[in-house]
Amino acid sequence: MKTSFEIIIIGGGLAGLCNAIHLSKFGKKVLLIEKNSYPKHKVCGEYISNEVLSYLDFLNINPFNFGAVKIDDFQLSTTKNKVITTKLPLGGFGISRYTLDFELYKKAKENGVVILQDAVIDVSFKNNEFTIETKENKCFNSKICIGAFGKRSVLDVKMQREFIQKKSPYLGVKIHVKGNFPKNKVALHNFKGGYCGVSKVENDTINLCYITSFSAFKKHKNISDFQENIVFKNTFLKEMFQNATPVWEQPLSISQISFETKNPVENHILMSGDAAGMIHPLCGNGMSMAIQSAQIASKLILNYLNDEIESRKKLENLYIRQWNKQFKWRLKAGYFIAMLFRKDKIASFLLSILKKIPFLLPIIIKQTHGKPIKN
Repeated sequence: MKTSFEIIIIGGGLAGLCNAIHLSKFGKKVLLIEKNSYPKHKVCGEYISNEVLSYLDFLNINPFNFGAVKIDDFQLSTTKNKVITTKLPLGGFGISRYTLDFELYKKAKENGVVILQDAVIDVSFKNNEFTIETKENKCFNSKICIGAFGKRSVLDVKMQREFIQKKSPYLGVKIHVKGNFPKNKVALHNFKGGYCGVSKVENDTINLCYITSFSAFKKHKNISDFQENIVFKNTFLKEMFQNATPVWEQPLSISQISFETKNPVENHILMSGDAAGMIHPLCGNGMSMAIQSAQIASKLILNYLNDEIESRKKLENLYIRQWNKQFKWRLKAGYFIAMLFRKDKIASFLLSILKKIPFLLPIIIKQTHGKPIKN
């Protein structure tokens, strides 16, 4: 037997949960399928641009009620330990995925969203309807399907998405620590083959999250050896890691991270969050993009279900157009900036220019961020 919903969301991260809250707020029958339980830590920079605050307020979520930390200073260092600091044009806040995802999950449940802990193994589309099958042999159908299953999934393989067939040469490592670090600052420190974000989240905890190429990492025995020999060449990171007390026994890690271009719509599924496209973590704006992508998808879906958009084809085209308008330039800018900072000589040269012309750095930051969201 199939159970019917108006909308089925695959994946319960930021994008999936924000979609669920938005759509259920307007009385839509929503099923969200997430393979993990809440709360859960994830490898993530845990810094969010203030551009999404008005939208979170619209969803009745105030991150500062859950301990979010206001951030308005930005610091950048190169592999040669040259450093520059500036004010963030919009500012942002720090909050862990453990807390934010859990609060969004509770809000979705409160709104009447059905949340199922299971894994989706197949999605088919026939006669203008989706059929979703899960690992636990459950079967559902819906008018709309949103793919919010993150950076990579078995569903990407099943759909033969173009990006999944290419090498994904990056891995991420994250740990929470206690130590001395300014509450209002987010720092990005470069080391050979990667970069590390540092910022505070709730409970006076510091999030240390770095990304590196697998080719740089595999030359070392383990994470500790890699940090000792590569990461700690950056003196800011060495001081941070060595003078801090870990909150967890072991860091979290994730491999096969891809920054290849993805299609915002695949097999009639509207992709949201990292499933639609990822910005380089060096730009520190992936969480904001995931949240904003949910707003774009939800508004269009509501218009479609209310017959204000006359066909599925038009819905999909509008989503692709609006997604690209909001994010395509940011992704290109992020890729280009990350590429420049991977080259030591170019990075040092850029930093010397930025020190002489400091107003350029906020302009560069703006290229990877959007304007405050209008509801």
